[in-house]
Amino acid sequence: MKKRKAPVLAVIALLLIVAVIGLVTRLVKKYTPTSEVMDTREYFKLDQEDETAVILENRVSDYKAKMTDGICYVDYDLVKDHLNERFYWDAQENLMLYTTPEDIIEIPAGGKDYTATGKTSTENYEIVKVDGTKTYIALDFVQKYTNLEYELFTEPNRVVICHQWGDVQVATIRKKTNLRYQGGIKSPILRQLQKNETVTILEPMEDWTGVVTQDGYFGYVKNDRLIDERTETRTRDFEEPEYTSVKKDEKINMVWHQITSMDSNYSIIYDIAGVKGVNVIAPTWFDIADNDGSLASLALADYVDTAHRNDMEVWAVLTNFSENVNTAEVLNRTTSRMKMENQLIASAIETGFDGINVDLENISEEVADGYVQFIRELSVKCRKNGLVLSVDVPVPMGFNEHYNRKELGTVCDYVVIMGYDEHYAGSDAGPVASLPFENNGIVETKKDVPADKIISGIPFYTRLWNTVTNEDGTTSVTSETMSMGEGIQTLENNGIEASWDEETCQNYAEFEGADGSLYQIWLEDDKSLEEKLTLVKDYNLGGVAAWRLGLETDSVWDLILKYVS
Repeated sequence: MKKRKAPVLAVIALLLIVAVIGLVTRLVKKYTPTSEVMDTREYFKLDQEDETAVILENRVSDYKAKMTDGICYVDYDLVKDHLNERFYWDAQENLMLYTTPEDIIEIPAGGKDYTATGKTSTENYEIVKVDGTKTYIALDFVQKYTNLEYELFTEPNRVVICHQWGDVQVATIRKKTNLRYQGGIKSPILRQLQKNETVTILEPMEDWTGVVTQDGYFGYVKNDRLIDERTETRTRDFEEPEYTSVKKDEKINMVWHQITSMDSNYSIIYDIAGVKGVNVIAPTWFDIADNDGSLASLALADYVDTAHRNDMEVWAVLTNFSENVNTAEVLNRTTSRMKMENQLIASAIETGFDGINVDLENISEEVADGYVQFIRELSVKCRKNGLVLSVDVPVPMGFNEHYNRKELGTVCDYVVIMGYDEHYAGSDAGPVASLPFENNGIVETKKDVPADKIISGIPFYTRLWNTVTNEDGTTSVTSETMSMGEGIQTLENNGIEASWDEETCQNYAEFEGADGSLYQIWLEDDKSLEEKLTLVKDYNLGGVAAWRLGLETDSVWDLILKYVS
């Protein structure tokens, strides 16, 4: 019996020993830190030998840089998107531009020279490099115009860029320890942290803290390795460019004046006969005529003289309404942009008008950079020649954020919100400019543009909508543009009385046509305009602009004066 039990006990003992060994092994494995070191090129996302990693905003960026003869060149897209949006690359003409309040700096690719204020300067390095489809700028040159600092490191090559200033949390390393890729002892080691090394705290956690080192590693360290946590203020001496703006002593009371021929200029004396209080008249004088930047001009000195005698400034309007012109092609090429700018300035000098109102519409994302660059360049030339520069923009919506209202509000004297065409020819029926639409335009624009630079654009017109029900049950909607007086007269002719709509803050009416179709109209009248004008006063805006002269009723001028005088 004892002989039979002995082998069984031996097996059990052996199993217990194996289990204990397994448990101990698992415990040792679980609690023993890994000594694996992460490949630095993998960490810094370097695939090519000639690449330099970029550490931006305390993280490894997807952008890459290049090192040539000790000069660091950074991706233009990185500069544009994160460091300084005023650098502009013209790929068609191999030209880099940088715009200051007083100058347009031109930097040809591949050279050391650049032009500013008509003078050529030279650096001791190539400023702009083109490598295939990528464009790079020397970081030293970017730093001349940008509030940033950088430091270069090797093995592997990397550049740490600092451009965000203010208070940061830092700590000191208590004793030599490992910085790990993630929080936990099983995460690979990035590098060893030395005693008394300073790190910046980014992500405090229960047992580990995410920190960034001065040489660009972001990783995690055990909390008990950090001491002397404190706040440091990081600053850099840098003089930001100051954009001066024209600010009138009185609110702007502007009206657009549609000029369709040279002869129609002479109607100004009749068109303004009943006008009161208008201090700016904006004739539609210039239109882009071709893709080379030539302008069709209707500018006339006699018009300017007449306006001045009636105490009105003249802000000449530039439009892009020609169907034969590709706005993207014009604005994305430097020579065509500057051709337009120079024509406008030359005409101002010749005819004596006081300002330029840029009304370039339907700007797509593909032309957004060229559009903003055009406004920047034009602002420099207007500033030098004492001209007021205003720009017309649509009510802010998600699909038109690329208008970059913040930059427009910085470089321009006034930003005019086109607070109309809420519903337009081809859309469904509705008001041209309801009060909520107008109010939203002001509220959203104020987030980017100072209130005293904002001019609220209001309509002197409405639309009569006609909805026809087809035989198949579908509907067709058309509309007819009407002046304020025509809208009111239409209701009188049909024996219809409008009623006030609280939602739109407009008088609304509908009636049935002879063919059974539905007619609808949201009137623009004194009552609806007064609601809109109240916003100018409530938000303390820079003024009001109305589209257009000749569509108004006589009573509107006294009404406007109540709010902008």
